[in-house]
Amino acid sequence: MASRAYPFFHADHVGSLLRPRALTLAFRRLAAGEMGREEFRALQDSMIEGIVDMQAEVGLSVATDGEFRRASYWSHFVEAVEGLTVKDSLFSFHDEHGHEQHFTAPHVSGKVRRTRPISTTEFAFLAPHAKARGLTPKVTLPSPPTMHFWRGRAAIDPAAYESAETFFADLARVYREEIAALAHLGCTYVQLDEVPLAMLCDPAVRERLTAAGENPDASIGLYIRALNDALRDRPAGMTAAMHMCRGNYRGQWLSEGGYESVAERVFSEVAVDSFLLEYDTPRAGDFGPLRFLGRDKRAVLGLVSTKTPKLETIGSLCRRIEEAAKLVPLDRLAISPQCGFASTVAGNPLTPDDQRRKLVLVVETARRVWG
Repeated sequence: MASRAYPFFHADHVGSLLRPRALTLAFRRLAAGEMGREEFRALQDSMIEGIVDMQAEVGLSVATDGEFRRASYWSHFVEAVEGLTVKDSLFSFHDEHGHEQHFTAPHVSGKVRRTRPISTTEFAFLAPHAKARGLTPKVTLPSPPTMHFWRGRAAIDPAAYESAETFFADLARVYREEIAALAHLGCTYVQLDEVPLAMLCDPAVRERLTAAGENPDASIGLYIRALNDALRDRPAGMTAAMHMCRGNYRGQWLSEGGYESVAERVFSEVAVDSFLLEYDTPRAGDFGPLRFLGRDKRAVLGLVSTKTPKLETIGSLCRRIEEAAKLVPLDRLAISPQCGFASTVAGNPLTPDDQRRKLVLVVETARRVWG
């Protein structure tokens, strides 16, 4: 994999960006039947053009559409894939004050099949606008484990699949078909957004699963196989990255704990070129697990927080990159925010100006470190 001709950016970002207020209102109006789909789509198109311009203006070399066409980072996948529905999650978000927020999650109600495009329509619109600004367009997809983890043993209707293995075999086919379609359109950068493996680093989550009769370590192996099966046919010219996140909703999170308990397997076995890793707070642990990073893989350090408007300093970020470089050569490191700015339409508790300052900081830090 080290010989792959793929893009690697020392200044990157995870994908989702704050929706402009007009767009968040439009989502509500559409749901209420007060806006037609054609009008809604035209507004999305206009807003995406604007957010691509913003990414170029702050100095990034990679652009997404901000996930402006999605209600959440995984919603479009569930809407597009036959056999997936939504039910209540068994987990909840929380913050440092102990407040909890319940959420819904994917549920497997039938045999899964790709019956229509998932992200190809998003890419087809993004690509020419990004390339016109000299940017590489990136597509984000929720990871295969996202379609399983949140509801535990209740995640799969027994009438649909007799085991998680048979479900993931069909699901991987859906990903391979979508990735092939993206490649046909010229996509060279796909990112899978993965929370379950990061949650399996949390001792409290592992204890909860064990008490329910599940085996956390077996889940790690199951998920690694599912990820690799989904990615196995990607073309040589396409970068595959995986973002590992502990949950991101209005500044709240799902879990905590360093990557140590999964790193030896995940950082060497998952068939991606880059890992975008959450490292913005002590909840994420130290850089020690990076010692397991495969020699053909890169680490994008998520050092800038999207959960708070407080702006980090270039000096502190440079020092942290220097610390990580003791474990991974500097040329295989990069910097980004720890997660997206808006994993759902609601977004995190920052303003568009805060977001812009954070992205400028990422770019300026990368220039300071890598030139």
